[in-house]
Amino acid sequence: MLRNTIVGLVLVLFAGSPGLAQDETDVKGSSDHPLFTRMPGYYISDYNVKEFDRYTSSQDQNWEGKITRLEYYIKTGANQPSMLQIARNYENAVKKIGGKILMSEGRVMEGKIEKNGGVTYVHVEAFNDGRNYGVMVVETGTMKQDVVADAAALSASIAATGKAAVYGIYFDTGRSVVKPESDATLEEITKLLKQNGSLTLYVVGHTDNVGALDNNLKLSADRADAVAKALIGSGIAASRLKGAGVGPYCPVASNHTEEGKAKNRRVELVEQK
Repeated sequence: MLRNTIVGLVLVLFAGSPGLAQDETDVKGSSDHPLFTRMPGYYISDYNVKEFDRYTSSQDQNWEGKITRLEYYIKTGANQPSMLQIARNYENAVKKIGGKILMSEGRVMEGKIEKNGGVTYVHVEAFNDGRNYGVMVVETGTMKQDVVADAAALSASIAATGKAAVYGIYFDTGRSVVKPESDATLEEITKLLKQNGSLTLYVVGHTDNVGALDNNLKLSADRADAVAKALIGSGIAASRLKGAGVGPYCPVASNHTEEGKAKNRRVELVEQK
C-alpha cells in the first residue's frame, strides 16, 4: 500500500512539471508584454497581471503600479540558451529603447525605462540552466506605447509565435493616413522583409472598442492597407503582403483603461505560411 502511494505521488509530481507537460503552448489568455518579445523556442507557462501591486527589487527598491508577471519555459527540442544569454538579450532590449540598466549580475537583470512621463521597471531572471525564465514588468504610470521593435525582435517573435505585434505606427484619430512619425517602425519592418526574402505577411489592423463596430472594422482594414502600401513603396513586392482588419475582435488588454486601449490599437504582422 505504501509503495503504491509513493508511486502515485511521484506520478502526480511529474505530471505537474512544466518541463514534462505535453501541451507546450501559451497558457490561456496570456501574451507577451508589448515592450518585449520572448526568446525563441519558449512558451508562456504562467501569466498574471495585477492592476496595482508592489514588487521589491533585487536592490530592495519598492516598485508600485501595474505588474505583469510572465514565466517562460523551453519547448522540447528547442535550442536552449544559457542563463547569461537570456539576461543579456533583455539587457540589450532595454538599452535599445532608451532604458537604463539598474543591475546585471549573470542570470538576473533589472532595468528602468522612462517614456512620456511614465516610468516602467523590468526584472528578468533565468533559472535551471536556461530551461525557464521569468519577466516582471512594473508600470508605475500611464505610459504611451511608443517602443519600436527592431527587425531582429520582429523576426524572433514571428519565429516563436507566428506573429509580431507592432507599436509605433501612428494615425490621427479616425483616419488611415500613416503619419511621418511611423517611419522608424516602417524601416524596421522593411528591413525584416528584405532580410527574409521568402517571408510573406498578413498585415492585420486592430482597434480598441470605442465607436461603432462597423466603423472600427473598416478603419482597421484601411489602416492595414495603408501600412502595406507604405511597405510596397519601400521596395517590397505587393505579392508578399495582404492587409486585413479585425477591429476590436482580438484585444490584448482590457478596454476599460486608457492604457489597455492603447495596447489594443496596434498592427500585427502574421506569417502567411
